[in-house]
Amino acid sequence: MRTTPVLDEHATRQFEIPAAAAGTSGGFARRAGAFVLHEFLEMLPPTIFFFVGFNLIVLTTNLLLADYVVAFGSFMLATGAALIVGKSVLVANAMALLRRYDRAPLIQPILFKTLVYWAVVFVARLLEHFIRFWLVEHNPVSEFLPHMVATFSWHRFAAIQIWILVLFLIYVTATEFNHLFGDGELGRILFTHRSSELQLNRRQRIRELVRLSKLADAHTLAEFRDPASAAHNQLVDIVRRLATSPRVRASAE
Repeated sequence: MRTTPVLDEHATRQFEIPAAAAGTSGGFARRAGAFVLHEFLEMLPPTIFFFVGFNLIVLTTNLLLADYVVAFGSFMLATGAALIVGKSVLVANAMALLRRYDRAPLIQPILFKTLVYWAVVFVARLLEHFIRFWLVEHNPVSEFLPHMVATFSWHRFAAIQIWILVLFLIYVTATEFNHLFGDGELGRILFTHRSSELQLNRRQRIRELVRLSKLADAHTLAEFRDPASAAHNQLVDIVRRLATSPRVRASAE
């Protein structure tokens, strides 16, 4: 439905949660708690994903080099890096620029969001080193650049940034496909639905969801509401095929 702008999922939540909390007696504390919970839940998926990804990189590197002495320290560094990435994703998601290519072919938002996330993490990692140099080690700000040039391991920093780019490409691709199929639908296809519970197999179901997305882009809401229109009939036909098997519904009741 090109004539009706689609509100982004993150923006929708930011509007819905304060509105729901505003009418309760909890007041500011309740709204603050809802905001913190929302931010935590939004930060959790990328943090878990990069926590697993970074630690797999650390594990395989240690196995190749037979360097088990630094295993625990590397684990803590990987965990800290995952937290930095999670917080950076929150910052990037708040930028309206991130949704610039949401109507473009899927490869464009995937590559664009990957580069934006990667750039935000790059800046966050440099800021982390600057804060440690200035506030923790109590060094003057003017000596930061000479210190970076003389002592900083740029090869290690670059290697980590390359892996962050690759992991972000995987993460954003999975996220965009999840948004394409409908929030949570990709997880249900992978982990919940059994093919015996559906009238269509998994491949057919994914094709119908893609067809539904194309249909929504090609027609207006008024066309879908008109029972005599071809768009309405196509929509009903797709929903009928996507519905759970009548046998499964009867057994559940």
